[in-house]
Amino acid sequence: MLEDAPWLRSGATARVLGILNGNGEEARVVGGAVRNALLKIPIGDVDIATTALPAEVIRRAKAAGIKSVPTGIDHGTVTLIVDAHPFEITTLREDTETFGRKAKVAFGRDWIADAERRDFTINGMSVDAAGVVHDHVGGLEDIGAKRVRFIGDPDRRIAEDYLRILRFFRIHAAFGAGEPDRAGYRACIRARAGLAQLSAERVRMEMLKLMVAEGAVAATTAMADAGLLLPIFGGITYIGPLATMVSAERSLGLEPDGIRRLGALAVAVTEDARRVSIRLRLSNAEAKALDSMGHRWWRLAGMDEAKARRRLYRLGEDRYRDRLMLAWARSGDAANSPHWRELAALPERWRAPKFPLKAADFIARGIAEGPTLGQILALAEDAWLAADFPLDETALSAIADQTVTRFSRDHKQ
Repeated sequence: MLEDAPWLRSGATARVLGILNGNGEEARVVGGAVRNALLKIPIGDVDIATTALPAEVIRRAKAAGIKSVPTGIDHGTVTLIVDAHPFEITTLREDTETFGRKAKVAFGRDWIADAERRDFTINGMSVDAAGVVHDHVGGLEDIGAKRVRFIGDPDRRIAEDYLRILRFFRIHAAFGAGEPDRAGYRACIRARAGLAQLSAERVRMEMLKLMVAEGAVAATTAMADAGLLLPIFGGITYIGPLATMVSAERSLGLEPDGIRRLGALAVAVTEDARRVSIRLRLSNAEAKALDSMGHRWWRLAGMDEAKARRRLYRLGEDRYRDRLMLAWARSGDAANSPHWRELAALPERWRAPKFPLKAADFIARGIAEGPTLGQILALAEDAWLAADFPLDETALSAIADQTVTRFSRDHKQ
């Protein structure tokens, strides 16, 4: 029984359950929301299963003034929008033929059969509007043991969708403890060739979720031992730097960052970043962040604060911190290193000033507008950085004069 679940008894969820229950039909909350409620952790999306057919779900929603969207109606799924929150409503199903993700299903009214076709026991429970938890697959026991276990035959569950290999490790990283379930682990090894059938987008989604999970390092280590990382990344992976990255983030009080951790795991040089970006089909922003991390990160090792300020100025706060964290993770230094912590905290105690010299300063010194002016401005900025960001007029005037003199001398015919 869910005793402390106000979200179930009032608000949008209760309203949806209210319109779907009665007149011979029953609806329950299923999957991750039930799991999280039992674990007393925040609940994300609320998915609902029902005995009602999709047409009946739509009819009841319309009668209640609720918008419905037939997002997956062929497979029994209708999305209802209540108070700007989407609820996926899926009619109970039974597999009639199983061949991967294209399994044929028939609608049913058997809650046990519906539970038995789900992936893991901790995701196979349901809770009704009264808060009664229905567990037909041993999920309650596994939640208590912090164990992630496939429902039924692991080989069959994986053959239905090879993404379940990645989900096994990702969900274990988030909710499990100790070693992964042995039967499931062995089944993942036997089925690892099936990873090649997965789309890059689905792999990306699971791997980024795994990277930010509490047990990311242990789960990734288990994947490496099982030979599962090479098919995903197509290159060498580095568990040690990932472990240091995770510990360093925690020591700094930073939120877990999936791309930053992915860089620690799989990027030593920019070529690695490009390969990983392609294989996981990262977004443009993610690919650029990963590429920047891998760009000569080793130059940050052993730098003093003056050099760090110049890096921060050039890279900006986010790129600076990410590249610095990768250099730290690969340095072999401890995750609580005072030197690295001080460099990582630089953006909090120092803000880079804007480059104060303008084009007009050089036009006044006889430089005509055009490409030459741009080159001189770039050289002056380099000199300003090397001088440690002076802002007084005397120093700036000297930098401008010296830059023009040097440029003229170097470009004399």
